[in-house]
Amino acid sequence: MNPKTLRAQLLAWYDANARDLPWRVGPGAHTAGLRADPYRVWLSEVMLQQTTVPHATPYFLKFTARWPTVGDLASEADGEVMAAWAGLGYYARARNLLACARAVAGDHCGVFPDSEAGLRALPGLGPYTAAAVAAIAFDEPSNVVDGNVERVMARLFAVEDALPDAKPELKRLAASLVRKDRPGDWAQALMDLGATICRPRQPLCDRCPVSAHCAGLASGAPETYPRRTAKAARPHRYGVAYVLTRGDEVALVRRPPRGLLGGMLALPTSAWRATRWGEAEARAAAPAEAAWRGVGEVEHGFTHFTLTLQLLRAEGEAADVVWTPRRDLDALPSVFLKAARAGLGNLL
Repeated sequence: MNPKTLRAQLLAWYDANARDLPWRVGPGAHTAGLRADPYRVWLSEVMLQQTTVPHATPYFLKFTARWPTVGDLASEADGEVMAAWAGLGYYARARNLLACARAVAGDHCGVFPDSEAGLRALPGLGPYTAAAVAAIAFDEPSNVVDGNVERVMARLFAVEDALPDAKPELKRLAASLVRKDRPGDWAQALMDLGATICRPRQPLCDRCPVSAHCAGLASGAPETYPRRTAKAARPHRYGVAYVLTRGDEVALVRRPPRGLLGGMLALPTSAWRATRWGEAEARAAAPAEAAWRGVGEVEHGFTHFTLTLQLLRAEGEAADVVWTPRRDLDALPSVFLKAARAGLGNLL
């Protein structure tokens, strides 16, 4: 492999085929001197860490319309940001988002540090995001390695070690290709290659600009890279969700600030445990005395476990709840929105 030739070929492909993304300054505009807004780069990278570009894009557009600067975001109430984040999952990231925004606004006069080390020192901003912002917004030759880049490296070099043990080696290989020339474009070129050509399944090797350098393709089975260890089965848990209504309003509660879905508005629930809840104990755990009746159940998958929520519905009053119009329930986390829709007969 000739790194200089590989880089030239991939950057030429990126110049001609870069995705048009709302947070991106394209290669032509970048060459003309336009620089990416670090706030928009940072926000997009946080959103994209656990979801896809099509899913993240409308959230990004809503966030930047409502909070066009990091100072605007930093001054917003926690609950408003958490509600706007609903549907993106990993709500700890929304809390980290606010912590970082407030540090930039309060400690750095609303200006992001322009180095990877400075960015890494911000609260709630991890090594990947620091590298991405440093490279894309500030043209620092940082090594930006996400899942797409890991896959490209595993195939280019036919890395036999399986993930996750292979991560250090894949990062080392990616670093060997980083140069001071166009580091932001290089990082985004690798991301685009992984997202559009070097796909997880059925890679489009006939369209790849660097296929001549690919040891995985030469092996005859590029789709088998990166190697992976077998995943352990996720445990399954059971709980009860309570859909308590008062006319057109639904009772919600604020979850504890720490832990899964921390700080989010949610339907009241029982504890989540390894065994199914019986009818009597489910009613005993309800947030109010009412004529509860079963209205089915929903299934939901989290990263580390799957969940069955039995649904009980009633009309009545309760203390220590947040009465919320049905029309405003779309801001609930997906598991509770799913449960509310099922419990209300999709009358949202």
